[in-house]
Amino acid sequence: MDSQEIKEKVMVALDEIRPFLASDGGDISLVAIENDKKVKVQLHGACVSCTVNQMTLKSGVEMTIKKYVPQIEEVVSVEAE
Repeated sequence: MDSQEIKEKVMVALDEIRPFLASDGGDISLVAIENDKKVKVQLHGACVSCTVNQMTLKSGVEMTIKKYVPQIEEVVSVEAE
């Protein structure tokens, strides 16, 4: 899978997750994909201050992204600058 295919599949995964986050007043956006292995995302809205956002990130977002792109090793959240 090349970098463009990886990005497209990550976007599909985020689109699958987005309705669940939106139902709680949140959202997510792709920031970067490093070395075709590490995905950086940014949480928005209610997700930013949510106490379980790291659990959502690992068990929801990361798991869904890996379903589409198994070679992804890690998904991390970055703060808004």
